[in-house]
Amino acid sequence: MSYRTTAARIVAFAALATTSTASFAATEISWWHAMGGRLGEVVNEISANYNEAQDACQLTPVFKGTYEEALTAGIAAFRAGEQPNILQVFDAGSATIIGAKGAVVPAEDLLNEAGAEFNIEDYIPGVRYFYADANGKMIGMPFNSSTPILYYNEEALEKAGVSAPKTWEEFEQIAPKLVEAGYIPLSQSHTPWIFAENFMSRHNLPFATNNNGYDGAEGTQILVDQDAIKMHFTKVKEWLDNGYYNFYGSGWADNQKPFQEGDVAMWLGSSGSFGGLMQSTDFDFSATFLPYWESVIDEGAQTFIGGAALFAMSGKSSAENNCTADFFSYLTSPEVQYMWHKETGYVPVTNAAYDLAKEDGHYDRFPAAEVGIQQLSLPSQDNTKGYRMGFYVQIRDVMRREFGQIFSGEKTADEAFKTIEEEANKLLARFEKTSG
Repeated sequence: MSYRTTAARIVAFAALATTSTASFAATEISWWHAMGGRLGEVVNEISANYNEAQDACQLTPVFKGTYEEALTAGIAAFRAGEQPNILQVFDAGSATIIGAKGAVVPAEDLLNEAGAEFNIEDYIPGVRYFYADANGKMIGMPFNSSTPILYYNEEALEKAGVSAPKTWEEFEQIAPKLVEAGYIPLSQSHTPWIFAENFMSRHNLPFATNNNGYDGAEGTQILVDQDAIKMHFTKVKEWLDNGYYNFYGSGWADNQKPFQEGDVAMWLGSSGSFGGLMQSTDFDFSATFLPYWESVIDEGAQTFIGGAALFAMSGKSSAENNCTADFFSYLTSPEVQYMWHKETGYVPVTNAAYDLAKEDGHYDRFPAAEVGIQQLSLPSQDNTKGYRMGFYVQIRDVMRREFGQIFSGEKTADEAFKTIEEEANKLLARFEKTSG
């Protein structure tokens, strides 16, 4: 069903529901989000355009701070019976909102009940199941979706006489040449997301029991004390000591800025950073897939999405739920998704939007903008759709602390990952009690 058809159905529904024939008041719905700066401006633009596109529903976007602050505010509001219609929840918080019994209406159910056609196959492969349940039902509507990729300074690689690496083995071969050319070869932002979570996906390794947590919180345990990832972090520590890699701090921008300024030749970041890099760099750059270890897997597997999804909060009237469904249909229409993709760099979440971008020549003009989508479209495997673990925000905090101790030489990878697994499993056990 097209967006226009869905909107007409919503208008008809609202007209039947109203008791007054003299006047018609649009149904008001609210959207709490965590998009600041330019992203917030685009969110406001999308909301304003939606309100202008129809007259049955009036959407109000409300900025609620960081991802963590927005999630905390949303949970508190639900407990007080004052929840918004739509809450943006980031990847690490998805298990928390899904595990809060009765807090959300699955997006797939919401759309079907509103009479909107829904087919999960309409979404690009790496987006379909991260916010779905164990049976593949989409619970959260993917919104700002991205995946980690390798950006590289074309001039730096040309000066060193090397090509962007496909594997980490190749990286080790070219890193000394980049150092000789006057560059730090590599930096990366968000170590848990890139070097842990997506490391497991790229190598098709199990990240947790119970189908990586998708089969439920009961008995779920994390599985990070594995040889492959410990080998990787041991190597990263060696790269750090040899000047092949530098870690500038835990903040995202701490590690992106040295790449933007031309000091670092290659940066592992988000595909959603493409738009910002276009504005912040004065050199030609491109991008390629996240490298993998050929000693672990013959061909690198699909990665999964980061970013956030939109969740429809429960406890709302049928009219409000229909408006929320209508907005979801609008938001995922090819034209709106392509606009979001062009303005921000986040991937278009549907195949139709991806096709529209290709037809418009977007990737002929900006090849690097397609890399994240191509990586998300690699064949899925057993451990590539992501993870579903509660208290994962706290688990990431444990990871950051332990990774820092590996980089500082205070702990070996063996010691650090043993601690991560022990502390993470205690957190998972606590989450199981709260969600049971």
